[in-house]
Amino acid sequence: MSVQDEFSHKWMDGKDDFCSPTRKERASLGEYDQRLSLDEGSVTSETSVLDTEQLFPLMETKLYKRRWVMLFLFSVYSMSNAFMWLQYGIISNIFMRFYSIDTMAIDWLSMIYFLTYIPLILPVMWLLDNRGLRDVVVVGSAFNCIGAWIKTSTAHPDMFAMTFFGQFVCSVATVYILGIPSRLASLWFGQQEVSTACSIGVLGNQMGIAIGFLIPPILVPNVDDVNELAYHIRIMFYISAGVATLIFILVIIVFQEKPEIPPTQAQAQARSIPPDQYSYMASILRLLRNKPFMLLVVSYGLNVGCFYAVSTLLNRMIIEHYPGEEVNAGRIGLTIVIAGMVGSLICGIWLDKTKTYKQTTLIVYILSLIAMLVYAFTLNLGHLWVVFVTAGLLGLFMTGYLPLGFEFAVELTYPESEGTSSGLLNCSAQIFGIIFTISQGKIIDKWGTLAGNIFLCIFLLIGTVITGFIKSDLRRQKANLQAEVQTVSSTGSVQDYGATASGGPWQRQS
Repeated sequence: MSVQDEFSHKWMDGKDDFCSPTRKERASLGEYDQRLSLDEGSVTSETSVLDTEQLFPLMETKLYKRRWVMLFLFSVYSMSNAFMWLQYGIISNIFMRFYSIDTMAIDWLSMIYFLTYIPLILPVMWLLDNRGLRDVVVVGSAFNCIGAWIKTSTAHPDMFAMTFFGQFVCSVATVYILGIPSRLASLWFGQQEVSTACSIGVLGNQMGIAIGFLIPPILVPNVDDVNELAYHIRIMFYISAGVATLIFILVIIVFQEKPEIPPTQAQAQARSIPPDQYSYMASILRLLRNKPFMLLVVSYGLNVGCFYAVSTLLNRMIIEHYPGEEVNAGRIGLTIVIAGMVGSLICGIWLDKTKTYKQTTLIVYILSLIAMLVYAFTLNLGHLWVVFVTAGLLGLFMTGYLPLGFEFAVELTYPESEGTSSGLLNCSAQIFGIIFTISQGKIIDKWGTLAGNIFLCIFLLIGTVITGFIKSDLRRQKANLQAEVQTVSSTGSVQDYGATASGGPWQRQS
């Protein structure tokens, strides 16, 4: 254990108690035969004749209190980066005037986050698999801090190129963030809380987006004097840099790779697999051949790409119908994200309770489409309170979909790395985000906001249909059931030990 790990362990752990019963290895002879009806969300099984060919030793597991510290620290780090994504776009009209740039240039300050992700995600996923969670989080928080400090020197009308460079550096940090929630949840949390933990990890990013909608219009008012405007912009950039620096220091001191004792049987088994038995490229190829997962990749990209487009262009859409309402545009964005945070948390808890991954994903997708249609046709009614309500519904379902996609992907791809499956989902989202943002922006300029929003609705409909064709092959739940069946064989009664969440394949006892 490194000096840092020892320090963090002593500082946070103290008298960690067991949140789930400790398991010692038990001897048992048994082979299970299970019949699963997982497309409908139900799981049934029956044990077969005992056989000596297949043995699955149960290992010691433990849940640590400090898992919540790791989750909180990651969420704050993700929040800081997400804030910097939107700090330009939500007051785009102000920055366009300050830097004397057009709408495409200001949109690229947001879209650079999408573009950077696409070529860098494969190397970062390799780094996550080969160097571990801590190294990825440390490097990402370093990029986030550096980018924030670069932007502090760009509060001048002729410094657009430098502020774009600072935003690019911050966008690199995003690649080290978006695929982490499901991996962190699997490494630190038990079966009955893994989806909730993943939702909280996603929640941090959404909180940053919410602050990005709310704070910039308050810190940077739409004043005519350029020097005064530069002062307000500089204050916003220094606040961002200070927060990013504090988070970077905390990550260096506190954040740990994984607990000493794994939280689930799947993680315990994964640790016993020799590294030379895992091939990163072979894992990628298996995922690309997994038809249900690839359908999810496309449908997830369509949904989240629509959310990215709406978030990036929200200021333009609101200002077109409600001139001078920059602050309320930010508040509407805040409403979208706060509602989405509630939706994310509800969906995570619901999945932990029911394990109905496909049904929940499909229902939320349909509701996202309906909410988008309502938002599109009510935006121009002239009543801001209506926009607040419809935008809240849109956020509740569209943002609530984010953790559903992550967790459904882990189920469909078990025992592949959670970071790899999440990375491919996010890569799809970034590609569609760029396409939708550019396309909707052009449509809005030529035909107005209604046509632009209908454009997004068409693709949400396509995504809904694709989601309906995803076969619900819940592999992680099969592994969970396997552990329970083995416990029946060895003890004569089923006990809930909170295993497994995600990890490597089950192994036979030698």
